[in-house]
Amino acid sequence: MKEYFIRRILLIPPTLLGITLLVFIIMRLVPGGPMEEDLKKLTGQGEGKTTRSREQSGFTLKPDMLVKLAGEYDRDKSNLIHYFEWLGLLPRDVSKSAALFEKNSLQTEVQLPGTTESVLVTRQPDGSGTLQRQKGAEAASWQVRIQSPDDQLRIWKKFVPNAIEMPADTSYRAEIFQAKYAGLLQGKLGASMRYQEPVSLMIRERMPISLFYGIIEIILIYGICLPLGIVKAIKHRSWFDNASSVAVFAGYAVPGYALGALLVVYVCAKGYFPMGGFVSENFHELSLWGQIKDLLHHAAMPLVCYLVGAFAMMTMMVKNSLMDHLAADYVRTAIAKGVSFKRAVFHHALRNSLIPLATTVGGNVSILVAGSMFIEKIFDINGFGLLQFNALLERDEYVIMGTLTIAALLMLIGNIISDVAVALVDPKISFE
Repeated sequence: MKEYFIRRILLIPPTLLGITLLVFIIMRLVPGGPMEEDLKKLTGQGEGKTTRSREQSGFTLKPDMLVKLAGEYDRDKSNLIHYFEWLGLLPRDVSKSAALFEKNSLQTEVQLPGTTESVLVTRQPDGSGTLQRQKGAEAASWQVRIQSPDDQLRIWKKFVPNAIEMPADTSYRAEIFQAKYAGLLQGKLGASMRYQEPVSLMIRERMPISLFYGIIEIILIYGICLPLGIVKAIKHRSWFDNASSVAVFAGYAVPGYALGALLVVYVCAKGYFPMGGFVSENFHELSLWGQIKDLLHHAAMPLVCYLVGAFAMMTMMVKNSLMDHLAADYVRTAIAKGVSFKRAVFHHALRNSLIPLATTVGGNVSILVAGSMFIEKIFDINGFGLLQFNALLERDEYVIMGTLTIAALLMLIGNIISDVAVALVDPKISFE
């Protein structure tokens, strides 16, 4: 068994690598990203409009502007190179500045970012470039790349419609940059393309909110569904069993986000509960007891939506599993030998009935942080789920990759935890 779990743990990195690579490539191949939106504005293309020429758009798109835009959105290199940069296997450009060469000139001045100083870049015959200090500027930490018209044409053909041709008088371009390993392997998840904030910071700020709902959700699911399933199995076909089955299946039939929309309109809008948010604006001014009440007041409706779908599955799983074991021969034999029905249920059948529940333990690990993007959107809860939802709408790639990495990692770890839990509660299971 030990060797089995070691192999499972060793499979996590390649599996995570495959998941992130697949999603990264798909995001790059799907049209309509943030760079394409900015490019439409530059070329004078509105939503639903046909491609215009440069004369019709009233704006001349220059190759230098396109290359700069591609660099800002990490589109100036191949998708695989950018993925390795995000992963941390290759250094990424952390600071850039560029300038064009004048016609028939082999030298140009490039200003250092954030300063008034500049360096002199000389273009060599082999296409490389050299840096020279100028006016006391420090150039030791900077590298240079020379982008020929052909290099700029490659980016032009990739992003600009065929109806717009690149200007024939395109000049060579000198770009200075600082490279640094700042990827997943270094504990960096990149920066949001929309908000320019570190993705790790955005996730860390929202994680406590999702943990709050996730922990309470798990406690309530197991704390309510487990005893409810036991009672339903013991009182099978009674009025209590029938009534509770109608209730849990009615809740299961209604999606959580749909119920959330109804609660907002018919309950929250009438003032019974807050319409959204995690806490009130004056939360920090309240007493400790006031803060607890305010927090629970805001959490009541979202928790109802979180729990409504999980109740039926968990409750019926406990009930059906317990009923199967109550009908087993070993339970009948125990009762025939004088064991009380209560003892037969709780000391014999119940432990074996909990084996199917062990398979759900690992899946609940991801619930701790993943939350529900639709429920958090409806109730305006600034948690992990809402972060994912907004990132998908805005095509904020590095936020999507960061949240995906955490969700996928938790899912893989959860699967291993489920196997461990099953092996612990069921002595018949062997992974040899």
